[in-house]
Amino acid sequence: MVQLGGGVGHMEIGDMDGTIRSDIQRGMQVAIVLKKDQRTSVLTNGTVKDILTGSAKHPHGIKVRLESGEIGRVKKILP
Repeated sequence: MVQLGGGVGHMEIGDMDGTIRSDIQRGMQVAIVLKKDQRTSVLTNGTVKDILTGSAKHPHGIKVRLESGEIGRVKKILP
């Protein structure tokens, strides 16, 4: 795992859950939950094309559009 920062409050890539907008960038590999899959929590993997959430944080995940055109909330940032 890649460590970001150090000491108290440091974060590792595997710990990023997609709720903080600044953790997500265009071109990143992520796992999202599509609106139709929210009840089953089925994840869809893809590459971020656009970040749609304007706020700095969102408790259910930052909303993104993938290169495939699918839109959903980020549940996991992939390595």
